[in-house]
Amino acid sequence: MRAHFLSDSQTAAARAFRIAYEVDAKTLEQLKAYGIDLEGASGEKHHQLPVPGVSVVGADGVVQFSYAHPDYTVRIRPEMVLAVAGTMRK
Repeated sequence: MRAHFLSDSQTAAARAFRIAYEVDAKTLEQLKAYGIDLEGASGEKHHQLPVPGVSVVGADGVVQFSYAHPDYTVRIRPEMVLAVAGTMRK
């Protein structure tokens, strides 16, 4: 099985999947205080971030599983993603 990891620095996919959100000025300043430079990290000036999520796409290009949660502290367990991927191998 081959996996592909993609980057979306311009947030085109995040916007298409409707999981992008604009970081407000207050949060942007807080991030800068922590040494996090969104513009430097993405190379863009849009100040958008995606809601953290996982999508598993089949070889046919069809999304087989998708998970996103607006609270960034709530993450899917890796075992769940592996279980989904395992069902696709059959």
